Amino acid sequence: MSAVFPTVREVLALDPVRHGAPRVVAGDDGLDRPVRWVHVAEVPDIATLLGGGELVLTTGIGLPADDAGLRAFIGDLADVGVSGLVVELGRRYVSGVPRVMAAAAERRGLPLVELRRATPFVRITEAVHALIVDAQLTELRATEEIHQRFNDLSVEGADAAEVIRQAAELSGCPVVLENLSRQVLGYDPAGESAELLLDGWEQHSRRIRPAGRTAYDPDSGWLVTTVGARGQDWGRLLLRWPASGDVPSAQAVEPTVGPPTRLTILIERAASTLALGRLIRRDAEGLERQIHRTLLTALLDHSRPVDEVGLRAKALGVLLDRRHLVGVMVRHRADDPAGEVGPEAAQARLRDLAEAVGQALREAKLTALTSAVDDNSVGALLALPDPAAEDRALSAFASALRRVRLDAGTGRPGTGVEPARAASGTDGSRTASDASRAAAGADPSRAGFGVDQSRMGFGGEAARAGVEGGRGAGPGGVIVAAGSGVSTLREARRSLVEARQIAEAARRDRRDLPIFRLPHVGLAGLLHLLRDEPRLQTFVERELGALLEYDARHPRERLLDTLRAYLEQGRNKSAGAAAAHLSRPAFYERLARIARILDVDLDSVEASLSLHVALLALEAVRT
Repeated sequence: MSAVFPTVREVLALDPVRHGAPRVVAGDDGLDRPVRWVHVAEVPDIATLLGGGELVLTTGIGLPADDAGLRAFIGDLADVGVSGLVVELGRRYVSGVPRVMAAAAERRGLPLVELRRATPFVRITEAVHALIVDAQLTELRATEEIHQRFNDLSVEGADAAEVIRQAAELSGCPVVLENLSRQVLGYDPAGESAELLLDGWEQHSRRIRPAGRTAYDPDSGWLVTTVGARGQDWGRLLLRWPASGDVPSAQAVEPTVGPPTRLTILIERAASTLALGRLIRRDAEGLERQIHRTLLTALLDHSRPVDEVGLRAKALGVLLDRRHLVGVMVRHRADDPAGEVGPEAAQARLRDLAEAVGQALREAKLTALTSAVDDNSVGALLALPDPAAEDRALSAFASALRRVRLDAGTGRPGTGVEPARAASGTDGSRTASDASRAAAGADPSRAGFGVDQSRMGFGGEAARAGVEGGRGAGPGGVIVAAGSGVSTLREARRSLVEARQIAEAARRDRRDLPIFRLPHVGLAGLLHLLRDEPRLQTFVERELGALLEYDARHPRERLLDTLRAYLEQGRNKSAGAAAAHLSRPAFYERLARIARILDVDLDSVEASLSLHVALLALEAVRT
């Protein structure tokens, strides 16, 4: 029964009723029952003509004279579910209603009211019915606003968060959207404590069992509807009524009392809008992934309080409190190829990578927030039980990611080339070289600092080793980078940012490491971390500014590339000429010109080292 109707208590406060000097003699606990209609009756068998929710008015002249008849009369009214009984004194009962009638009403919880002064019943019925009609008109206007609001949201393609916010605003009640596993996808506490609302949500939600697709569960105080379309349900939308969380006393007596009809309409319209939005975006990200992306982005750009991120992640089933957190970034070595294959293929490429990362996390049995964080990278924040599990978890993730991508036919380690989609007929088999590379790179801790430093040296052996190492960089042609582990969610941003910077710096690394950490990227990684430092930028300009200005005036000569080839080949002029695709005389002449422009001795190890660092810093600044 809808709460749009006035209660017995409200009816007793109306002027025509107050004129009759009303006195409640029984059933005080039922005064908050709604009054659906007012019915005047003077016959004892009136219950058979009632449907429940009526307030019965009588003078008592037709009621039974014996005690058993009065008890049966009260029992019949209670059984049919009337809201209350009002007896006008003076015609049948002078000083008060019979005690047996009051006792029977009290026992059945039926409000029994005496009118101690004669009152025209027509004035009472007119006043109550006018109140009911006004309330129904108000309900109708509210319903029209609900339909209009959610129609607009559907047309605008509003996201789930906006739909939930509007539902909470229109109802004034907390609203929660959950998936079929009882994990919270979105919520609006409507001004209440979000922490109290979501605390132990999964266990609480499983106790909410309404009867029907849309129904009110009086035991918990939640109005619930199923969310889905085309026979595919994917969640539930819940609205808590009353918003205060206190169940009215009448509700304990009358289980059929529920929220207003407009709230049922509201929650169903909100659920329809959510289902429609999901159908429209069915080829895009799932709602869970959108929430993951929102939370990861919030950590990276401080758009939400850290406590709120932790609370929402917990409601989604990802516990971040009291965990060892490690930021991970996975990216393709090459930038977004949108200019070559179109934006749709680029998005598909990134989506494939995000799906592979998610599947690898599941296969490795790791808990994490994960989503694409920009046009080229997929981020993950691993939540581990303790620091000792860090290396093992990262190794398991890297192995699973390599396996997932190979099984899907989306990458070939060591080539740096991968299709956006798997070709049909790929069996996902691994070659012997793939297997050997995976076995050799199973432990991310095996690459020592000395190896990284040797790559930055000027000897020809180190340079050639870098070339021979290939450009695979991680599982299936992608770079996997991990930041330093942290112990609190407030430090998680540092780990995520560090992982992103390592991934960027590792793009120049030619080794095939399963996981890049900060020590692995050596000098290039350090310069990448310092790329926003004004003093580093000043150093680049001081070392290379004259050459950059020359190349700007003579773009066809590209002397900076000549200098890079010379330094990357360990100052071996013959190897440098071959790398630059120039004859040796032409290469020597360009080196002489570079030396004059920069006023340096390129045969000096110290000068060349300074220029090489400046070149690496320039690449970091330009990234």
